[in-house]
Amino acid sequence: MDTIASDTTSPPSPEQASVWRWLAGFLLVGIAWGFTTPFMRRAALKSRPVDHPTLNRPNLNPVTRLILTAFFGVIDTLRRPAYAVPFLINVTGSVWFFLLIGRAELSLTVPIVNSEYFMTFGAVGRREGV
Repeated sequence: MDTIASDTTSPPSPEQASVWRWLAGFLLVGIAWGFTTPFMRRAALKSRPVDHPTLNRPNLNPVTRLILTAFFGVIDTLRRPAYAVPFLINVTGSVWFFLLIGRAELSLTVPIVNSEYFMTFGAVGRREGV
């Protein structure tokens, strides 16, 4: 009797997973990517560089200045919630995508997720004017 109870509580194997479960995962990833991209784009376009005193030093090597400029640009962008929140959701969608690729059929995963991404991005991007 113990073996029957343990069999009913175990999660289904990838072969037994419902088609609807995979489809829901595909759609959620596409929506996460498509919904957040217009907001990240708008936040990146509205961001203005912040003046950092380190970059104004006259004895700074040009290569070091270039690296620090890129570093401060990334940090300043990620500090803005208008960019950071959609970015976090987008990265979460990427984690879901890699989990799906590991379990689902690749020939189905990529076209479905990309189609959903483009449809969602088009609708949200048009609505937001980005």
